[in-house]
Amino acid sequence: MAEALIYLDPQSPLSLQSQIRQRVVEGIIGGAFPAGSRLPSTRKLSQQLGVARNTVVLAYEQLIGEGFAETRDRSGIYVRENILRGRVGHTGSPAPAPNLDAGWRRKIRIRTQAEPGFHVPRNWQLHPFPFIEGHFDDSLYPTAQWREASRLALGTRFVEDGSVNEDDSDDPALVEEIRTKMLPRRGIAASPDEILITAGEQNALYLLSRLLADASTTVAMEEPGNPRLRQLLRQSGAELIHQGVDAGGIVVDERLAQAQVVCVTPSHQVPTAVTMDKARREALLAMAAQRDQLIIENDFDTEHNYLGSPHPALRGMDRENRVAYVSGFPRMLSPGLRIGFIVAAPELIREARKLRHMVVGRPSLQSQRTAALFLSLGHYDAAMARLHTVLGRRWDALRQALNHYHRETEITLPTRGGTSLWVQAPAYVPVVRLADAAARRGILIEPDAHYYGQESGSRNFYRLGVTSLPEDRIREGVNQLEKLVRELSGEHVPRLDPEDPGLLDGERLAALLPGAVIHYRTFYSDPCTIELHPGGHMTGRSGQSDEDCDEGRWWVEDDLYCRQWGQWSYGEEGRYQVTLHDNVIRWWRPGGRLVDSALVELAPDAA
Repeated sequence: MAEALIYLDPQSPLSLQSQIRQRVVEGIIGGAFPAGSRLPSTRKLSQQLGVARNTVVLAYEQLIGEGFAETRDRSGIYVRENILRGRVGHTGSPAPAPNLDAGWRRKIRIRTQAEPGFHVPRNWQLHPFPFIEGHFDDSLYPTAQWREASRLALGTRFVEDGSVNEDDSDDPALVEEIRTKMLPRRGIAASPDEILITAGEQNALYLLSRLLADASTTVAMEEPGNPRLRQLLRQSGAELIHQGVDAGGIVVDERLAQAQVVCVTPSHQVPTAVTMDKARREALLAMAAQRDQLIIENDFDTEHNYLGSPHPALRGMDRENRVAYVSGFPRMLSPGLRIGFIVAAPELIREARKLRHMVVGRPSLQSQRTAALFLSLGHYDAAMARLHTVLGRRWDALRQALNHYHRETEITLPTRGGTSLWVQAPAYVPVVRLADAAARRGILIEPDAHYYGQESGSRNFYRLGVTSLPEDRIREGVNQLEKLVRELSGEHVPRLDPEDPGLLDGERLAALLPGAVIHYRTFYSDPCTIELHPGGHMTGRSGQSDEDCDEGRWWVEDDLYCRQWGQWSYGEEGRYQVTLHDNVIRWWRPGGRLVDSALVELAPDAA
């Protein structure tokens, strides 16, 4: 009797009965349960797997019904003798070892260079704090709405009703829904012959890179930027310009003017999440017109701005038809769907359609009609509105947690929205070491090296995303990450010198702080002003237009400066030792490490 080589996965979406059937079939096909061999008894297998015997009985009944197994009177259940008969190469004997010297390595003409970088663990959902951008927790999926659209699409007869012919055309219903529902949200007007459906973002970028770049082309892309796009462009043979990014987006200068094609992610730059401002967009379009350049705009991360209104897409501002626009269904709305699209000049769309036909063909018409129904039934607008709210709360929770715990650095490239933040690790903590140590504690962060195309590599940044964990776990995740940073920092963390002549005791604190005005910048680079009023009241204003305000109280106790805000710092009481040197004030954990520093204006009558 064959031994049971079966295990059950508690994370599998399949039922226990289905998993047992699946594992037995795999064992039969793979030879673990040879033809004619006896399968484990239902009693033995149920005991081994820790499941009800009836679950195994039902799985075996299904295998018998499907012809994989058969019962023999008073003997048990066996693998059918002829189950593998008819399979090519099946002789009943083990297959010969493959020829490992066929010379394939020498005969491959084009090689794909693997991009270095972060590989998300397959079991990322088991980590308590997965700050992984582009992976999504189950709560974000509109499961019921997508199921309804899929059910309706299953009743659609595409070819018979004449709506789609055999010339590789896309589902006209989806094209129309994209044209009238999705594109106007981004300020884009397009005709049906300017839209091509693709098998997701990467397929769209592949088509454009093959059509617009070769060894005679100079292509500019953002630095840091999308590593998969960089790989496609390298395979095309194009010369690359790695163009820097600042707070306004890709830098538009004479260096950029040398390119024939410019690739950008203006909504939320990958990976920094910076939003290209209006002036920079206009400057880029003006340069493209002046230098006869083409622009590939990747807008797959549709612009979620929580601190201001979204800008129209470059394609919507383009008056000379120079922009090829890439977007699609957000991955969190349709797991596994992989529906993207290109909006561009009809001439480019025609060539892209022919190339798509040769490479992968059009995406499944069933999937296309499901997406069309999802849009037409209003589910897309409802889901996007919900996502905007949920992700906005998570994004703000991440900013607040970083501002509360992470005061070693501040964001040098501030963003007004998105689903991630680009954070710099302290100079004395290598980001790869930090990411490895964090993963061992269940905290997943993405180090920066693979986003850079130049040999200089990492700038010691890491990416924190909020699509993969709920809002209520973000604060503790950041707290645990910062504890790890302090452990790895060792002697580099400044600590209070009890002999520091600038250390203020209770008497000096009470004399100097009333009427003081403190100026500093938040972690996310906004200016912040705090006024310590006589009598213990304090007010705070933060933001470019003082849009974030709070009130609280402060006092002096046991030689410590104490404060408590109404909302800021989670409304929790803080107690600190304080040093003052000239106009620089610093807060320290009692007897411990530096918390923060700022500039201070003391009241004129301060003693």
